[in-house]
Amino acid sequence: MRHVSGGYVGRILEVNLSSERVEVSPLDERLARMFIGGKGLGAKILYDSLKPGVDPLSPENLLIFATGPLTGTEAPTSGRFAVVTKSPLTGIFLDSQVGGHFGPELKFAGYDALVIKGKADSPKYLLIRDDEVEILDAADLWGLTTVQTVQAIRERHGDRRLRVASIGPAGERLVRFACIAIDHHLQPERGGQAGRGGAGAVMGSKMLKAIAVRGTGRMEYAKPEEFREAVKRAMEAISSNSFIPIRRRYGTPLWVGPMNEMGILPTRNFQRSTFERADEITGETMRERIVVSDRACYNCPIACGKYSEVRSGKYAGTAVEGPEYEVIALMGSACGVAPIEAVARAAQLIDELGLDGISTGNVIAWAMECYERGIFTGEDTGGLDLRFGNADAMIEMVGRIAYREGLGDLLAEGVKRASEKLGRGSERFAMHVKGMELPGYEPRGSFGMALAYATSDRGGCHQRAWTVRAEIEGRLGPRFSIEGRAKFVKETQDERAACFSLVLCDFAPLEVGHFVDMLNAATGFDFSEEEYLRAGERIWNLTRMFNVREGVSRKDDTLPPRIMEEPLPDGPGAGNVITREMLDRMLDEYYELRGWDSNGVPTSEKLKELALSELISDLPGG
Repeated sequence: MRHVSGGYVGRILEVNLSSERVEVSPLDERLARMFIGGKGLGAKILYDSLKPGVDPLSPENLLIFATGPLTGTEAPTSGRFAVVTKSPLTGIFLDSQVGGHFGPELKFAGYDALVIKGKADSPKYLLIRDDEVEILDAADLWGLTTVQTVQAIRERHGDRRLRVASIGPAGERLVRFACIAIDHHLQPERGGQAGRGGAGAVMGSKMLKAIAVRGTGRMEYAKPEEFREAVKRAMEAISSNSFIPIRRRYGTPLWVGPMNEMGILPTRNFQRSTFERADEITGETMRERIVVSDRACYNCPIACGKYSEVRSGKYAGTAVEGPEYEVIALMGSACGVAPIEAVARAAQLIDELGLDGISTGNVIAWAMECYERGIFTGEDTGGLDLRFGNADAMIEMVGRIAYREGLGDLLAEGVKRASEKLGRGSERFAMHVKGMELPGYEPRGSFGMALAYATSDRGGCHQRAWTVRAEIEGRLGPRFSIEGRAKFVKETQDERAACFSLVLCDFAPLEVGHFVDMLNAATGFDFSEEEYLRAGERIWNLTRMFNVREGVSRKDDTLPPRIMEEPLPDGPGAGNVITREMLDRMLDEYYELRGWDSNGVPTSEKLKELALSELISDLPGG
């Protein structure tokens, strides 16, 4: 086994909570070259370690914190890492990309990845300080919010610089879309969440309350001068990009106004695509009324994070990092709720209780539609008037979901399971793909997002291929067309898979050449741009094979009935619907471009081409 040097630290930390055994193993250079790190490395470990059919909430599941060769380096936006596991929400592959400072600290402590196995017999937390790894009692931390947990651990160890990943009450109660919070929103630097898919529930199932890490190491580069020159070019590209000042001023909420104007803002559970009170929840309104300061992740020149406070009125006392665009779209317009102060209060509760804001808003919006249709009554809701637009009822329901109280216990299962259990036609307006709730972009207003949702490796997700801007700017041909979408989605998914393995941020306006130059100089590799993108394609095929092994096929690459059968009633896309024929045409083209068969399964020829021959035995009928 050849060991890596430069960019990597060359070690993987494994902690078995059942046996309380801690082991350190070397990172193989061949593994690093093929899968880079982050998402790719985590996916490979998960694929090799898990048998098909493992219950995501069983001790057999793994929880992997994987950094990349650029995590913690001088590269801009290098504060990111990936959390990889099998999702308790969808039952398939899950990776969540996370910012903040935890990932770099794990690298400084001397680890490229942390792999957590088994289940503790009582609440525990990990304390990692370089080579010292302790499994400590967390009985007194169980039940605390994420903010309280971070404060308690830092005070206990007398170290305000400890970086902490923790779960809240939602993770403890195995809410299927519970998140893992990284640090918390009250500190000066930016925190983050492994938000989507329920990684927090996996952590809770292992009785692991938190992971605290502090490292004293430093990064080394194979070609230091070349690396710094590559970083300089990347920084120049970011600083000269005309969109960066806008993103810095407004953060992700800058998109609320444009999405509403373009008929892409999900409203009242995706019944509409424009919100009549959108001006009360835009980035401009948020900046004017509640934003206090800008915040940045580790080594990030963009500083898109917004720390907000509500200092007067009904929601006075609210303090939150954000809210981000996705939370505004799902807790705001999708629930018919304004003003921004009400959304900020909901966002604070989501963060502190440890929930994914997208899934929480989506499932509450579904419940609101059920209530307005008479499927739920006041008795079902525990007396809540759960109509669209009732901000206080929405905020109350956040807590009930986190603590699994009353109707919240049903909603905590996610919109797919909840609608299937409830029945009565509610499945028709359950807005999810493969069990993951849809985010803040109406696909009937952005046809490329329909294919992106249908083919995402973790379910209904916008981060694998965001087609929206290219469509509204006319870079994909006619806006309301399926032409060119398959190629754009496929190529973007490959490129993002590689970037999420480095790991760098979605928001860095860099070209593939920038990524390759920094990767090669940091590690000593000799990737061409084509080889780098081929690594992304390899990673994407690996995650698809993980999902195929769990039973996923073409039948699952689909969309909610509402999107495929109900014409959009408003906005520039009024009358639009993504028919089965339209989706099938896009899927046929997409599968052909990928080298998959007509059922969406990678062919043996494609797997061999990508040096994934060992997966061929896992093909259906193989």
